[in-house]
Amino acid sequence: MSSELVASTANLPGQHHMPLADRFRLAFAKSHARRMLSRMFRATDNLREKQTATLLKKIRRNASSEYGRDHGFADIKSDADFRRRVPITSYEDLEPYIEKVKAGDLRAMFGPGQTVHMFAKTSGTCDRPKYIPVTDHFLAEYRRGWNAFGVKVLMDHPGSFLRPIVQVASRMDEEHTVAGFPCGAISGLMAATQKRLVRRYYVVPRDIAYIDDAAARYYCVLRFSIATNAAFLVTASPATQLKLARIGDKHAERLIRDVRDGTIAREFEIPSDVRLRLERRISPDTDSAQRLNNIANETGRLLPRDYWNLGFLANWTGGTMGLYLRDFQEFFGNTPVRDIGLLASEGRMSIPIEDGSASGILDVADNYFEFIAADEYGIDNPTVLGACDVEVDKEYYILLTTSAGFYRYDIGDRVRVTGFYGDAPLIEFLHKGQHTSSLAGEKLNEKQVVTAFEKIADRFGYDGCNFVVAPKWDTTPYYLLHLESGSGIDEAKAQALAKAFDHRLCSINIEYDSKRASSRLGPVQVNLLPANWLTEFDRVLSQRNRPANEQFKHRFLLSEPDADRDYPRDSAQRAPIHYPDRRCTT
Repeated sequence: MSSELVASTANLPGQHHMPLADRFRLAFAKSHARRMLSRMFRATDNLREKQTATLLKKIRRNASSEYGRDHGFADIKSDADFRRRVPITSYEDLEPYIEKVKAGDLRAMFGPGQTVHMFAKTSGTCDRPKYIPVTDHFLAEYRRGWNAFGVKVLMDHPGSFLRPIVQVASRMDEEHTVAGFPCGAISGLMAATQKRLVRRYYVVPRDIAYIDDAAARYYCVLRFSIATNAAFLVTASPATQLKLARIGDKHAERLIRDVRDGTIAREFEIPSDVRLRLERRISPDTDSAQRLNNIANETGRLLPRDYWNLGFLANWTGGTMGLYLRDFQEFFGNTPVRDIGLLASEGRMSIPIEDGSASGILDVADNYFEFIAADEYGIDNPTVLGACDVEVDKEYYILLTTSAGFYRYDIGDRVRVTGFYGDAPLIEFLHKGQHTSSLAGEKLNEKQVVTAFEKIADRFGYDGCNFVVAPKWDTTPYYLLHLESGSGIDEAKAQALAKAFDHRLCSINIEYDSKRASSRLGPVQVNLLPANWLTEFDRVLSQRNRPANEQFKHRFLLSEPDADRDYPRDSAQRAPIHYPDRRCTT
């Protein structure tokens, strides 16, 4: 494997132009990254023993903590002991301990000699975010997962080595705890602590994370990257990739002018101190401006497929995220897409190893995993399986034990086992557990909703990705499909689309079909919202707690009746009236 990587990168353009010191550093970095990848593959052998060893190492490290004493860590010698001593855990169970750590008492969750760098905030739509302690060990494990992902995708696309990287990260210090710990995105900490040799290829300055206005932030990302020979883009959501591409197309003339003049358009809302630091980094570039101008004149647009020679795109593709991929061809051509894996603020769960698939190897090198069969999820005393005990084509909910002090943590992610690599399962994310609705026992989930919509939307000319399906109670309960007007659809088409959508749901979900056939569920109805209403509503939701929430996920299926009470039923309403003043699920 190592020899393949060396051979694939030996003659890449640009290496012989590097200073000798940097070439030595690069060789060291590649060697280190190869070791990380090799370590991941080795961890898939003799998995049962290795998972036990990983678990006990985490237990012993924190046995003297308050949480460890409360749960008898000192007496845990095996997986069975662990399951007897530690219950399946929610964030609410951990919150009293987390609050103590936030106040400066690290002993509440961690043993001696450990450091908490920050608290990673969950990126959802809850009014009250979750806070995950990022320790030395957790950060190292999180980084090793990214290293393994990165070196594998670069091995598969060797032309992307030693070329500019466009990565969108958020800030790590959105707020501070009373003890002074920063709270924000772990991607911000990762960017701030990245090795210098790697960081030199990142073309998006970290200062851009401090721009709260989304349009200004995305414009600045493009301003600093559009004139480079970008190798790949890394974002969490594919929606971010599309936003960048569309902003570049929309503001083509302005971007070209800024590249030519060495400026940043004044009409964008950028904090003055941030603008000053950004402007110090740029200078006029007439050659690049002329190249971009030629592209715009020849094609009539300014699209990434023309101004970048991308090796690949990296973003989520599993679950409902796949809906956005249908628009990638227009903006990125045939650029391969690599899923970044199932990961969250709480930890990494999978590492994809091929393009075009949301499936990845369970990240068993650093974390301990357990699984609950989907049909037992939510019941008292479910059967809990180890990573070696799951079966192909079965669906499970995943429990996570990490160095962040989270044990048997129910993250609420439903996955499908797609195969095995060595002893380790390959898993594919399906949806969040709470992204399910059941008015009459139909157990409709968000993945089914998105799949049904994808099958019929193009037929009716609906050219937007935004829609929401909401459960409605009535004499006969039903689902209401919210669409945005101005997306190539009128009232008549909307009615026809809703009817086709209803039929497609019947073909996908046999329980839904049964309830419709027995009139326990009524047909899907439709509501046309004002143009861009859902887009604006999502913006308000995402920025309620996280001003630069790049990982925000649009909800395609609401779980509870009347959860859409704030949606207008009259197209004369022009904007969301307010953010719902209540708890909502992530």
